[in-house]
Amino acid sequence: MRIAIYGSGGVGGYFGGRLAAAGEDVTFLARGEHLAALRRGLFLQSPKGDLTLSSVRAVERPEDVGPVDVDLFAVMRYDVAEAAPRLGPLLGPSTAVVTLQNGVEAAAMLVPHAGIEQVVPGAAYIVASVVAPGRIRHVVADTLVFGEPNGSRSARLEALESAARGAGLHAKLSTDIESDVWTKFVRLATWAGMTAATRSPIGVLREDEALLAMTMDAVREAIAVGEARGIRFAPGVVDETLDLVRGFPHETKSSMLEDLEHGRRLELPWLSGAVERLGREAGVPTPIHAFLATVLHPFVNGRR
Repeated sequence: MRIAIYGSGGVGGYFGGRLAAAGEDVTFLARGEHLAALRRGLFLQSPKGDLTLSSVRAVERPEDVGPVDVDLFAVMRYDVAEAAPRLGPLLGPSTAVVTLQNGVEAAAMLVPHAGIEQVVPGAAYIVASVVAPGRIRHVVADTLVFGEPNGSRSARLEALESAARGAGLHAKLSTDIESDVWTKFVRLATWAGMTAATRSPIGVLREDEALLAMTMDAVREAIAVGEARGIRFAPGVVDETLDLVRGFPHETKSSMLEDLEHGRRLELPWLSGAVERLGREAGVPTPIHAFLATVLHPFVNGRR
């Protein structure tokens, strides 16, 4: 497949690297020092096995890529408004623009720029970050979930599922992507808010009885917001979420905690901030997420 990785940080860089290593035609869109380093190669450090790609195609502008089969749109959520209008050169008649942003609102933002038939909501379960230009550290998980909004199993997404699985990734073509995206949102908003507010990894949250209880109550808050907005969650979503928390390595940090520690901007407005906002619109109280959004707000634009 001809694949563009629009946003080649930890998430996009890892998935793109695995796909490129499997023989797919991958082009990375990046900028600055990271772009310069990618032109010399890409290194992935991963518990699934390290990977060195001595030569990858990396460019700065979509105009330098042209139409692709799939665009894995992996820019940070706060960069969507800037990046979305630049999608045009990547689009062909059946291009799938798969949104991998945190939160539940990115797909709607892309529709005016890519068209409703080409935007494919998606979710990524992965902990990975850029540790130096051209170098990505993968900690745990590498699952891609994506699906047509109408629930169909389209040929283009079956091809992407096959390519991703061929690259050793866990890939799922969902027939209920709205529910899957909301499930990821419920979990990440909670994990990100709790780890950032406590300045602690997942292991600390699960080993402290009060913090674990607060974490799971925050999960239930976000689920209640989704249900009030018509989202259907799997019956065992709370228990499955607890199992995931128990299964992460002790030192696992959310990307928002990593951003906080490094003085970078936070995706808070689209995580706990969005739970609070969407809950208020639906008449659902969200005291824990409101607290998380409040105490982290002074750092939302980076180091003070």
